[in-house]
Amino acid sequence: MNASALKIAFIGGGNMASALIAGLAGKLTAGANIHVVDPNAAALEKLRLQFGVSTATAADAALGAVDVIVLAVKPQSMRAVAAELLQLLNRAAQPLILSIAAGIGAADLARWLGGYGAIVRCMPNTPALIGLGITGMVAAAGVSAAQKEAADAILKAVGATVWLDHESLIDPVTAVSGSGPAYVFYFIEAMQQAALEMGLSARQGSELALATFVGAAQLAAQSNEAVALLRERVTSKGGTTYAALSSMEESGVKDAIVKAMKAAAERGRELGRELGEG
Repeated sequence: MNASALKIAFIGGGNMASALIAGLAGKLTAGANIHVVDPNAAALEKLRLQFGVSTATAADAALGAVDVIVLAVKPQSMRAVAAELLQLLNRAAQPLILSIAAGIGAADLARWLGGYGAIVRCMPNTPALIGLGITGMVAAAGVSAAQKEAADAILKAVGATVWLDHESLIDPVTAVSGSGPAYVFYFIEAMQQAALEMGLSARQGSELALATFVGAAQLAAQSNEAVALLRERVTSKGGTTYAALSSMEESGVKDAIVKAMKAAAERGRELGRELGEG
């Protein structure tokens, strides 16, 4: 499958779809090869003007002439979208279905699409908006090698990809990287609050916290050493960092983070059970 000639349809034109379109249009494939379906006419017009994509406010016949259909809608909307798509899907052409919805299992989506098997589940994250995302991906049995390559190329347009051997691992990926940016923002918020309470200005606290996070993350990414060792090197016994980390340990911060991420993964599984019934 020639990636540069891919015809791609997006059902849903929200933030994640827009990020993918920005990474694809004029780079992986021409904007004219991208079709976007969304009820928000204003959002569609913005995408059309910016990237040269074709648009529609409802599922239309154009969906039957594409190589890839990206389902970029909320999990709660997926069954209704599948019902519309079922009437338009070109089964003879076997287009690839990419789902970026949390919780919706490939088996449920396949059932709603009348037994369709060419499905890849993806879990991207919001840094995709600036081309620095990471996406966990798993292919159903009906996905060809060429389709898997196409799926990888599409998601690589907004960052790195990690392929999984089992669909059950999508929920942990959701907990780690899908929801992960919110944990980082939460920690930055706490650092900014502490900076204010200790007398720094809001601007100073924000600048210090953000630069520290960016720098530390880059250091960890570029180092061959474990993050635990990097942490230890900043932590002199009896020093200021030691005092801070000791306080976090006493407050159970690490255990709370691990517990929270497991809760996120469990919620993903619950969503699958709740929305996949019937």
